[in-house]
Amino acid sequence: MGRGRPRKEIDVKQFEALCRMQCSIKEIAGFFECGLDTIERFCKRTYKKSFSETFQEKRVGGLISLRRSQFRLAEKNATMAIFLGKNYLGQRDVVEQKTNVEIKSDPLVDLLKESADQFDAWVDGGDIPTGYKEPKEDDEGGNDEEMEDE
Repeated sequence: MGRGRPRKEIDVKQFEALCRMQCSIKEIAGFFECGLDTIERFCKRTYKKSFSETFQEKRVGGLISLRRSQFRLAEKNATMAIFLGKNYLGQRDVVEQKTNVEIKSDPLVDLLKESADQFDAWVDGGDIPTGYKEPKEDDEGGNDEEMEDE
């Protein structure tokens, strides 16, 4: 009696090509018509590493190829040259903005500033601020009428 179904054969060259193309594990499993676990077992058996570790190593060739293509394209395409300049050389667009803002006076703020100035002058020995009323001499903090009723 057999030990289950036969092992799914995965072509190493095709697997590595898919990694270089930055395919996900789901996409690779779909390509080979197998499950994610089968891809994991294949990597353990073939590379003695997990899929994640194997993918990190094998994808580098694709990144190099992509970069090479981008640099070739930049020779003919200004947009690609600008993209590469911004991403690899730290170049930025300089946008100059000029804004004309008219600041209107707020009557409440003006009144508060004027009151503060008058208070400062009064504290410094100046005139009593406008609108200030001296307490009456007989007014010592209480209401005499209220006191008589008690």
